[in-house]
Amino acid sequence: MFDVFSEETQLVVVIIGIALLFFIVRWNSGRNKRKLYNRDKRDFRKNYLKKKSE
Repeated sequence: MFDVFSEETQLVVVIIGIALLFFIVRWNSGRNKRKLYNRDKRDFRKNYLKKKSE
């Protein structure tokens, strides 16, 4: 697939791809952490009932 590109170009594309995946995973991890820690004292029952009533 990458045979048409030189070895240097392939290396640059792979490094950019890995860096992009790394930043996507970090962004998603931070987003998930904000979702979990912004709940009311992380009590499942209270959060469930609050969401159910809304």
